[in-house]
Amino acid sequence: MNFFISDAWAQAAPAGGSPDLMGFLPLILIFVVFYFLLIRPQSKRQKEHKKMLAQIEIGDEVITNGGLFGIVSDLGDAFVLLNVAEGVEVKVQRQALAATLPKGSAKTL
Repeated sequence: MNFFISDAWAQAAPAGGSPDLMGFLPLILIFVVFYFLLIRPQSKRQKEHKKMLAQIEIGDEVITNGGLFGIVSDLGDAFVLLNVAEGVEVKVQRQALAATLPKGSAKTL
């Protein structure tokens, strides 16, 4: 019955040389794609947010990450006092400010 099934002989293992560049090329390509699609845009947004926080002044109209709208009435190093309604002021962290709005966005508070 040996003539129906051929014998399988083990082949010699390839020489244990150094890995070639073609083996690492997919990993390098994935890193480059992640850099341009994720890392670079995120760092750009962080720089813009940091610049926006540094330029905030009293009287600016801002919106927080939670959606709270107010006018800056006092500035501190870590906190900002927002006037959200007449006689109502809220203290929020500076990092919680999402964006500044153009002057005149708040008709009356």
